[in-house]
Amino acid sequence: MKELMLGNKAVARGLYEAGVCFVSSYPGTPSTEITEEAVKFDEIYCEWAPNEKVAMESAFGASLAGRRAFCAQKHVGLNVAADPLFTMSYTGVNAGLVVVVADDAGMHSSQNEQDSRHYAIAAKVPMLEPSDSAEALEFTKAAYEISEQFDTPVLIKMCTRVAHSQSVVETSSRVEHEKVYEKNIAKYVMMPGNAKKRHPVVEERTKNLIAYAETTPLNRAEISSAEIGIITSSTSYQYVKEIFGDSVSVLKLGMVNPLPPELIKNFAAKVQKLYVVEELDAVIESFVKALGIAVEGEKILPRIDEFSQNLIAKAFGKNPAAGVELAENIPARPPVMCAGCPHRGLFYSLKKRKCTVLGDIGCYTLGAVPPLGAIEMTLCMGASIGATHGFNKMLGEKSEGSTVAVIGDSTFVHSGMTALANVAYNQSNSTVIILDNSITGMTGHQQNPTTGFNIKGDPAGKINLEALVKSMGINRVRVVDPYNLAECDAALKEELAAAEPSVIISRRPCALLKYVKHKPPLKVDAEKCIGCKSCMKIGCPAISMRNGKAVVDATQCVGCGVCSQLCPKKAFVAQEG
Repeated sequence: MKELMLGNKAVARGLYEAGVCFVSSYPGTPSTEITEEAVKFDEIYCEWAPNEKVAMESAFGASLAGRRAFCAQKHVGLNVAADPLFTMSYTGVNAGLVVVVADDAGMHSSQNEQDSRHYAIAAKVPMLEPSDSAEALEFTKAAYEISEQFDTPVLIKMCTRVAHSQSVVETSSRVEHEKVYEKNIAKYVMMPGNAKKRHPVVEERTKNLIAYAETTPLNRAEISSAEIGIITSSTSYQYVKEIFGDSVSVLKLGMVNPLPPELIKNFAAKVQKLYVVEELDAVIESFVKALGIAVEGEKILPRIDEFSQNLIAKAFGKNPAAGVELAENIPARPPVMCAGCPHRGLFYSLKKRKCTVLGDIGCYTLGAVPPLGAIEMTLCMGASIGATHGFNKMLGEKSEGSTVAVIGDSTFVHSGMTALANVAYNQSNSTVIILDNSITGMTGHQQNPTTGFNIKGDPAGKINLEALVKSMGINRVRVVDPYNLAECDAALKEELAAAEPSVIISRRPCALLKYVKHKPPLKVDAEKCIGCKSCMKIGCPAISMRNGKAVVDATQCVGCGVCSQLCPKKAFVAQEG
């Protein structure tokens, strides 16, 4: 049966058809929907893990038990999971084990744009790279065959455009696969003596995979011109075909590690001029040059941002497609925290106290943008606490300054706990604020270990943040309602003055959660409003100024009341009816 599918949904369908039984992931755009789609199949056990490292280790355990397993993450998530990945390359697998890593060229929702092909090369594991939804499904199934044939984990590299675009796929039935677990200490216990013996196995496997890459239909040469040849992969292949059609020859690589040297040499011999079109780093180009083949790529194409049809056309001296000029300029719409966001009041209090705020990864990172401008650093998951510890150790404790860490509940469980343990153990006089909005917000409202529900919404184990933090050695722990500015201000004042580490839990559920009941929207009494713009200091998108007076958009306002606490004339009142 044929169906129009997102690339991520197609991967999930591929998992189902390949007989996968276990999926463990941590949400991260643009990979999140794979697991959200996989959970719809009753035959597949799915879970959200606390972080990507735990997800990959859990998937390895399921593979060891003899069931095909899977985990997914975005590119920076693979940084977290790199430790088990590199050693899994040595141990190999039992049942097939496939890992999706979704790159985000263009940084649509990421703090960097790294090229995950380097991980495949460094870990010495095969990597497949689909260019549309149909290949996403087929490559997923092929990855399990490769995994079991060559005794290796397999990486599938997705990207934003493949993950979030739709194309037609053809579905088929599920085929079950099971293996028996057999104890094998030499293979699975990676102490130095055993690991040393496994390294030659990896090197031999790589030779066999290179031979496989030479003949696999995952790589194909489309010969139509002797003048120009282009080696490419992923969405770049789609752009090349759209621009050039059959006017150039194309070597389409679906297996991007290891690369096939003989196939590339034979293709290069058939064309007069050779190019490589690849996003981000010159991985394929460098490999081709190492073969002694003249090739161009990075001389005419950038190594930053994602490609487009027009960008490639212009690089090759062709006229880009004509666009349509709009009659009016559309004003920019920078991202902002939603109306009623529970983080807004807390960030206002932090700015009011002129705190130096070291931030973390999540929707609360938007606290860095005007008018709040409260966050001064964001590095990676969990870094807010570790960085605050080092910052305060070097530049003075909180009794002399006001440096705090802010971190979301999901991010805290992901990688903030060990950093807080460091604060408690090495006693930096730091204040950590856990922004507990009862969900993993930025990636689309996924459950996490603090919410009390699993991926299907069923009751699950729930971490008690207050008890956890105290058990880690933090004696000063308090909970505040971020809608209450006086309470937030008092908590900050007291904890910043305390002569020991402390944790403030800012607790209120995300305003967009379906089960959250809101108060009636507010309105402005124009007679009382003096146009002082105090209410504008919180950057709520429901509030604007019109004719010198504040105005509330009732379709956005959730009646949180934060604005009314700022108004010197009490001009904000509840809507009637």
